[in-house]
Formats: sequence, C-alpha cells, structure tokens
Amino acid sequence: MKKILITGITGYIGGTIARKLLDKQYTVTGLVRNEDHTEELNAAGIETIFGSIHDEAVLQKAISGVDAVIHNADSADDAYAADSIVNALEGTGKTFIFTSGSAIFGGKENGERNDFVFTEDFPLQPRLEMASRVLINQHILRSARKNVRSIVIVPTMVYGEGLGLKKDSIQLPALIRFSKEKGFGTYFGKGENIWSNVHIEDLADLYVLALEKAKAGSIYYAENGSSTLKHLAEKISEQYGLEPAQSVTVQEAVDTFGPAGGYFGFASNSLCSSDKARTELLWKPQHQSIEHYI
Repeated sequence: MKKILITGITGYIGGTIARKLLDKQYTVTGLVRNEDHTEELNAAGIETIFGSIHDEAVLQKAISGVDAVIHNADSADDAYAADSIVNALEGTGKTFIFTSGSAIFGGKENGERNDFVFTEDFPLQPRLEMASRVLINQHILRSARKNVRSIVIVPTMVYGEGLGLKKDSIQLPALIRFSKEKGFGTYFGKGENIWSNVHIEDLADLYVLALEKAKAGSIYYAENGSSTLKHLAEKISEQYGLEPAQSVTVQEAVDTFGPAGGYFGFASNSLCSSDKARTELLWKPQHQSIEHYI
C-alpha cells in the first residue's frame, strides 16, 4: 500500500499528512479544485489531479489508481462527498481515512464548564446541530461491511505550524485575530469551557499510523492536552501585550464566527481521550502545550 490520494491537499491537515507520507516514501496524489497550486505541489513531490470532490467520474478515476484515500477537504459536514467516496471504494478492500471534528462532543454550554471526557466507546447523542456529523461518521464506519477498510479520525483543537502550503490552523489563529481587534484576550461567557488539543505534526503522525495499522471500522479521537478558552485568552493577552482577558457575549461569537463557530467552536466543551490511539496504534504524541504556540 504505497499510493495515497489526499483530498484537501492544499489545506492545513492534508498538506501536513502529505509531507509525513512523502518522508516515508509513499507516493502522494492530491485532488485539487483549481490549478493555482499545481506547480508548488508538483515541486514538493506531490502528483495532482484537477477536479471536484463532487464529480463522481473524477473520484472514480482518481481512486482507481491508488491504494488508499485520506479525505480532508471540508469533510466533516459533507455527506455527498463522503458517500461518493464510499461508493467508489465499495468492494475494493482499499483504505478510506475520513476526517471528522470534535465539535460533535459539544453541548452548546455557552461558556460553562463540563468535565466529562468522551472516549470512542461512549455512545454519542449529539445535539441536533452536530447530528449530521455523527451520522456521516457512522456511515463511513459501516462501509467496512462493504469491504472498505474504513477509519475515522476526530481531531480536536489543532495547533502548530503546518508542513504543507497552509501553515495555520483555524480556531486558535481566529481567536488571536479577534482578540487583537478587541484589544484584549477574548473568551465567551464564563470561558470555562474546555477544548482538548493536538499539535498538527502529532495529528499527521496518527494518520500515518492509522494507515499502516488500524483495523477496518475503527474510530480514533486525537488529543494530547486541553485548555479552557479563558486560559487561552489570558495567554493571548500576555503574549501580544493586550489588555487583560475579558469576556464578551456568546452572541458576539455567533455574529463573528457564525452559529457553528460561535456556539460550538468557541463556547462549547470538547473534551476527549486518545487512549485508544495510544494503545492500539502505539501513537506517541510529542507536543503537550498549546500555550507555547500562541
């Protein structure tokens, strides 16, 4: 199994996974929506296929030439692309690694603290707003019954410098930008809500281990530490010389980052354990503090 197709190859997670795979002598192909970055990707040793993840003919052709698919392109909420990839892989025995997101743990707590730690064995009953993500994950995992080696990875708050074209993550840089605009480190409501986090290189290492070792129908949560949003805001104030951290309303978070970002990305809890990945895949994350990357 040496030929890997990555969607979202120009993105933060996809690009970093690609670099890790190339370092291990895998052949990497990226599905790209436009040709703007083709030259850069080719120079990095990545083959490119031009087309959309919503073009089933393109997917079929791309998948026919590889041993595994790692899907990162806006994947967590896109049931259409997920189903198309499953259909293209059905009966092949090939590997499908799907990228979900840990907002599925969120309870819309509006900045209140919840210390419950989710594990893969705990049955999820997500809020309505995140229910489709869980259904997509389940659909991917059930494809193992159709001779697809299906694996779902659920990243938490990802931080650190990416190894591909996109260097920055989403949540932490957005919180830093917003805080600079306000003039103080910003949290929402009480800011006592907790997010697990994981460094981008550790996360990419987990994908490689899953590719090489995971059983069909497996799901893994990815974390190596956690922090409250208030604590992150305090560190942002300290690092950038801003006024002391302050609370703003959850409504302002919704107005700024949209409902999903406001209620779940910044005001809910997302706390989980990665013991399963450590035990089954022998994953050994090296970075333990998001604070060093603020």
